Amino acid sequence: MTYEEAKRFLEECNRYAGEFTLEPLREMLRRLGDPQDKLSFVHIAGTNGKGSVLAYISTILKTAGYRTGRYISPTIFSYRERIQVNETYISREDLVRLTERIKKVGEQMLKEGLRHPTMFEAETALAFLYFAEQQCEVVVLETGMGGRTDATNVIRDTLAAVLTPISMDHMGFLGDTLLEIAENKAGIIKPGCMVVTSVQKPEAECAIRKKAAEYGCRLTTADPEQAVNRKRGLYLQSFDYKQYRQMEISLSGEYQFTNAALALDAVEVLRSRGYRIPDEAVRDGMKHTVWIGRFSVVAERPCFLVDGAHNRDAAEKLAQSIEKYLPGRRLICILGVLADKEYEMVIKKTVGYAAEIITVMTPGNERALPAEDLSKKVAEYNSHVQAAESLKQAVDRAYELAEEEDVILAFGSLSYLGELVRLVEKRRQI
Repeated sequence: MTYEEAKRFLEECNRYAGEFTLEPLREMLRRLGDPQDKLSFVHIAGTNGKGSVLAYISTILKTAGYRTGRYISPTIFSYRERIQVNETYISREDLVRLTERIKKVGEQMLKEGLRHPTMFEAETALAFLYFAEQQCEVVVLETGMGGRTDATNVIRDTLAAVLTPISMDHMGFLGDTLLEIAENKAGIIKPGCMVVTSVQKPEAECAIRKKAAEYGCRLTTADPEQAVNRKRGLYLQSFDYKQYRQMEISLSGEYQFTNAALALDAVEVLRSRGYRIPDEAVRDGMKHTVWIGRFSVVAERPCFLVDGAHNRDAAEKLAQSIEKYLPGRRLICILGVLADKEYEMVIKKTVGYAAEIITVMTPGNERALPAEDLSKKVAEYNSHVQAAESLKQAVDRAYELAEEEDVILAFGSLSYLGELVRLVEKRRQI
């Protein structure tokens, strides 16, 4: 099996999609020796901010000397990005080798009339095998969608269940109300774990508190309003939070104060569970955390920012960041979205800030909304819009429209940002 064949096999596992149940994955893991039971986890669920919080916590743990696994989705730059140990991607060779094990077990399950795991379930099994082989001391684990029936929720040893802000997302799959969605995401809470949550809307807070109380779990609420003395910047920010003074982070955007506060409280929970994490490791880890795709600067003169704002809550936060970080700056926007997302809410909350908008169809994704269709919808809110035939054309056009002091902002689906960043970097090398 080659690397490309391994990726193709995993992608084809989606043909086995059916009802939301963890049983096929549990059966596969049982046959693989239950590698997840050899690991301890920080489990993260929520609507927005999961990736940034994961990045802060895992970087701090690595800085403190712990062998730390990361499991993330979606990815931006590489398929292998989803499985990392100490911020190093799984190798092609290891991915192929472990995929062959997954394939063999899956084929046997099918022969016995059992349901085969889906792509995300098979990837999750592969990740657990790899983390166990690598003898990770802690794995920071991001849910794919939801919580209760998410593939990642087969784990047993949850050190901390971390809940980022919950809002309306994946309706129809997780529930039709905020309470139902929050109840699903709170499903990562297990007996014996500690719970750390950001300040939530009342319905979501109710669901989380109820689940924590049901299992007798200690609950900590991270309040971003306590992140005071904020100094904002596109390259470095600082703030005070509880016992920490002048905590520096390199991730920009107003919402990073919320994410950072949640990560710091999660670290305190890990300390209470016996993890030795010196203050210097916390400070160094926070400052050196890298997470591309969240109000991230990828080029200068003109400043080029990328942000994966793909739902209403993320769009609101992006709008706040535009107001606080880019006041008075002329904005050229590139927008690409998926047809099954709340793209009209994203448009409504963001395109009014733009002098020009260029729409794109995100490449290589069957769920992508065509650029012309997106352009017509954007025109209802801002008439200065044009559709690009390709991502390269959109980038080239944005640079033609922008002066040195302007800002180019690409946002929407995370699925196209990796290719976009590569195109920007290629321009810089010319």
